[in-house]
Amino acid sequence: MPLVLTAAAIGGVPLLALLLLVLVGAASPLPSLAAMVAIAAMAVLLAALLGRRIARLLDLVSGAHGHDSESGLGRRPSLLSLAAEVESLSRRARVQTAEIARLRQAEFAVLNQLPTPLLVLDQVGALLRTNVIAQAAFGGDIPAILRQPALRSTVSRALAGSGVHSAELTLSAPVVRELHASVVVLTPPLAGGGQLLILLSDRTRERAVERMRADFVANASHELRTPLASLIGFIETLRGPAANDAAAQARFLAIMDEQAARMKRLIDNLLNLSRIELSEHQAPQGEVELAELVPRVIAGFEPAFATRGQRLELSLEPALPSVLGDADQLAQVLQNLIDNAVRHGRHGGVIHLSAGTAESDPRWPAGRGIVVAVADDGPGIPRQHLPRLTERFYRVDRGRSSHAGTGLGLAIIKHIVNRHRGRLLIESTEGTGAIFSIWLPLV
Repeated sequence: MPLVLTAAAIGGVPLLALLLLVLVGAASPLPSLAAMVAIAAMAVLLAALLGRRIARLLDLVSGAHGHDSESGLGRRPSLLSLAAEVESLSRRARVQTAEIARLRQAEFAVLNQLPTPLLVLDQVGALLRTNVIAQAAFGGDIPAILRQPALRSTVSRALAGSGVHSAELTLSAPVVRELHASVVVLTPPLAGGGQLLILLSDRTRERAVERMRADFVANASHELRTPLASLIGFIETLRGPAANDAAAQARFLAIMDEQAARMKRLIDNLLNLSRIELSEHQAPQGEVELAELVPRVIAGFEPAFATRGQRLELSLEPALPSVLGDADQLAQVLQNLIDNAVRHGRHGGVIHLSAGTAESDPRWPAGRGIVVAVADDGPGIPRQHLPRLTERFYRVDRGRSSHAGTGLGLAIIKHIVNRHRGRLLIESTEGTGAIFSIWLPLV
């Protein structure tokens, strides 16, 4: 039946046209009959050939979604059967496409829920996507991580082979961070074409703890040696020659008290510096109102100003915006800067403290920020010492002030400013005092 219908569809119109011509007398019956036979034979032949091609195509379409080629549809190679099979195949393709999309979403959701920072690369090592933890931990540093020579060579080895490869990485900006990267080859790849997984582990804190232990012992033993020797000497003197000398006892006890206080300040500063270094690679997320913080810190220095006869001039920009930061650490920065200005400024002099929105200046980063500056009117700092002022225990000259510090104040400031992704600038000319400026990013 399908063959007859197909042949009728092919030759029906020419046959009817010839028959009509014969009936109206426009064509001779015998030639027209011969032509009609030829047309019918050709229509049957074309129908057979077309049916065979349709049957073969139907078998292919049926096999594409698991139908038996000997099924009822396969035995009836009609255009309607073919259309039905194509529609069925299209429906199945849509279902499979939706399922693939659902699986890709599930795959991405799983990657996002992993507690480890994760990068997904394609077969040529280009970044496809990252998970939420990676964005939170590294954000804009991800391109710098991928450009690390050690990681690039590891990725090349991984693409050429299989298994798990690892690399040790160091980011130098905005603060030093030490990372461990594990590169995993995916076989087969992820649905989106992901060929490599890079798992990042921040080892900065662990390495800092290791260095802190060694540095603390070395620094403490070096810096405490002199005051401890003094204390031991005074104790021996008080037990011996000065055992009955009240005046010597009073003088020695005052010196011992000063040396003990210095050792306490030194140990407190070392511990504080170690704590700051442990969190330096983690930028603070809070908001700090400098307009409220600055006056509160200044109030604690009123006795020191009175003792040295100094005066502080404060200049705060109206409606000063908030900065990203840790309020306690920024308060410590201000305390150290003001204390430095008090100790090194001249008796009866003036200390200037200002805070305002950073203007366009090549000395500061391009982003929006606030500059806090503390200026004293002391003897100033020789140019050759400026690059080393933030080193631990570095002192320009013990004779610059009658109140020698521990040499850790500016080191603490530097590490706090680094943690806040800010910048510290020290300017000074001998005889004209010094200016300590800090740039901090706005919220």
